[in-house]
Amino acid sequence: MATVLPLPITNYESVVEPDWCPGCGDFGVLKALKMAAGKLGIQPHELMVVSGIGCSSNLPGFIHACGVHSLHGRAVAVAEGIKLANHDLNVVITGGDGDGYGIGIGHFIHAMRRNIDITYVVMNNQIYGLTTGQASPTTMKEVRTKSTPRGNVETPINPLALAIVSGATYVARAFSGEPEHMSDMIAGGIRHRGFALVDTFSPCVTYNKVNTYPYFKQRVYKLEEEAGYDTGNVEKAMQRCFEWGDRIPLGLFYRDTQPIYEESEPALKETPLVKQSLSLKKEIFNELVQEMI
Repeated sequence: MATVLPLPITNYESVVEPDWCPGCGDFGVLKALKMAAGKLGIQPHELMVVSGIGCSSNLPGFIHACGVHSLHGRAVAVAEGIKLANHDLNVVITGGDGDGYGIGIGHFIHAMRRNIDITYVVMNNQIYGLTTGQASPTTMKEVRTKSTPRGNVETPINPLALAIVSGATYVARAFSGEPEHMSDMIAGGIRHRGFALVDTFSPCVTYNKVNTYPYFKQRVYKLEEEAGYDTGNVEKAMQRCFEWGDRIPLGLFYRDTQPIYEESEPALKETPLVKQSLSLKKEIFNELVQEMI
């Protein structure tokens, strides 16, 4: 195994300062991503950060790395294209629960079943922050928001359980109030070969007055501190995914080793697209011409 030379977090400092609300959980995610890249010794030009639309999706502009600020709900699709074109890049998606679990949920599911080698860090604040406080796909039942003034009647989706049954091979959860732990979860996801989800509790201090820092600090615990917990046991992982209330688990829920899409697709397994010739071989060209005549 190659020796990893950690890099200082200052290597990833952007000239653009974050403009999130003071106290926003996304600051913790930004710090954790920089720490994770530094722990793995990833040079800025080797890191590609892709996002969609939302408060959290501004993150690529706040880190010194390659970045794409794409369309609403399309970050996963863009990231897939980038990874399939250039396997050498460490591709990390950063977005929110509305962008990823709402409009983008179709791309989310299909990328997991393909086991694309990308890492998805979702800043899950259980509210739509950019559009000023509507209920999101992960808003808890009975919570009052701008769009649910009498209380939310919809059952929130369970992103961790959805990830496991859809084929994700690395499923973890973190909390912005513990950036060091979160950086370990993100680093593990980047290091993992396959689709990695790191769902993060990133409190919205402006519009979500329920799922606050104190709310999580009183409830969260780490799975790695639970004696005998096996991250390879899918049934146990699913049980923990549905644990919610007085105790809410953080950490690595599930990890599996499966072939990644890039190694399975014949057009990609020999060499990535960026290293392939764009021109047709003469014999193939002539065969196509003959078919058309």
